[in-house]
Amino acid sequence: MKVSVIGAGNVGATTVQRLVELDIADVVMLDIVEGLPQGKALDISQAAPMMGYNVDVTGSNDYADISDSDIVVITAGIARKPGMDRSDLLKTNIKITQDVCDNTMNYSPEAIIMTVTNPLDIITYAAIQSTQLERGRVFGMSGLLDSGRFASFIAQEINCSVKDINAMVLGGHGDSMVPLPGHTTVSGIPLTSLMDEDAINRIIKRTVNAGAEIVGHLKTGSAFYAPSAAIACMTEAILKDTKRIVPASVQLDGEYGLKDICLGVPVKLGKKGAEEIIELELTEEEMKALHNSANAVSMGISSI
Repeated sequence: MKVSVIGAGNVGATTVQRLVELDIADVVMLDIVEGLPQGKALDISQAAPMMGYNVDVTGSNDYADISDSDIVVITAGIARKPGMDRSDLLKTNIKITQDVCDNTMNYSPEAIIMTVTNPLDIITYAAIQSTQLERGRVFGMSGLLDSGRFASFIAQEINCSVKDINAMVLGGHGDSMVPLPGHTTVSGIPLTSLMDEDAINRIIKRTVNAGAEIVGHLKTGSAFYAPSAAIACMTEAILKDTKRIVPASVQLDGEYGLKDICLGVPVKLGKKGAEEIIELELTEEEMKALHNSANAVSMGISSI
């Protein structure tokens, strides 16, 4: 198997590290900055004797090196700074994404494409338009990250293992995301049975602002440990064809009453990509929140 990660910044490089430590695919890390992917790839490859992985790691500035990739992960783009929201990145990152998609179609036309660059849902839509691939082969990593953040805050609140929590967050990857406490459980116990409404609302608010909270601390750059973990989990599910069900940003065609938009919903991941969209039974309030989130994403899509 072969995975190519476009972008050798914090998200891209940490993703490469996580992927090689899974020992499931050779990995190419590509960036336009000469020497950056080569140096980081060399560093990661030298950790192999200690960590025990036996896959190849290649750093490159040449798109020809991504030829015949099974998965292409797009992390390239500018990151947020304090005071910015994800939509502020749109103009620059759309151009970068289009260039990556053109090169991916030239060198790996059979690849599955996972977008990570923000604003994610709009970038995913642009990638689908650029490649003209079926929707299951182009999708965005967002909901799994947001759900992981939701789960981590729940574990801290009720002092339990994060392994016992199955959290669900739908909608756009931004301020309009829709955490679903009614579809979130702790060892099968509904979250609403363990926490009162005020505590749940407090955690939901922190989940929505989780990325900005990290940006505020870092001052320059944004999160990369948790995003890379989500990418690695999704990549592993595809390469191993595990049929894992996770939320991801996919193009909707009538599901949840929405069309011609990319939005975070539960999908089944397998060797063909996002192989199936799962439609949850939502309350009237949850459905309204999801449609409000869709409206926010639609405004961004219309601007491109």
